[in-house]
Amino acid sequence: MTRLQCCIRGVLATGALLVAGLTSLNSAADVAPLSGAAPEIISDTWLNSPPKTMADLRGKVVLVEFWTFECWNCHNVEPYIKQWHARYADQGLQIITVHTPEFDRERNADNVRAYVKRAGIQYPVVLDNDFSNWNRYQNRFWPTLYLIDKRGNIRHVKIGEGDYAATEKRIGRLLAEAQ
Repeated sequence: MTRLQCCIRGVLATGALLVAGLTSLNSAADVAPLSGAAPEIISDTWLNSPPKTMADLRGKVVLVEFWTFECWNCHNVEPYIKQWHARYADQGLQIITVHTPEFDRERNADNVRAYVKRAGIQYPVVLDNDFSNWNRYQNRFWPTLYLIDKRGNIRHVKIGEGDYAATEKRIGRLLAEAQ
């Protein structure tokens, strides 16, 4: 095989991988999000809060975020989550973030605690090292936001970054319904 043939094969293989990668990126739009009653969030380790059940949260609007502290997309969403917590917690918004690790170092509770402290996160953080909450919510992506109404039903799922204004409008509508 000539050097040119090797280069052509390499380019073709790279192109095939690129197309496969782009196809998988588009698959997020094809995911049928979980709907209906929100599953319980269960963990032995809750930071910034005692454990909460869905029954405890009735009457509140709940935003559940699945994230991990080394995910850059999660870092980009974090300022909005913090703003919504500051803006709407007194109006009945309860934010619960579920930290589901992607890498081994993210499984260490002390590393999560250190990140939460360094980042100034004040809302509940649930450690989900065994992916039990991830699986209960049928989640597949970091970050993913679930908006839950006052009756405990999932009303909106946002996968990934962006659409912050639309998400905030949904929060406002759900808070108005909860009044």
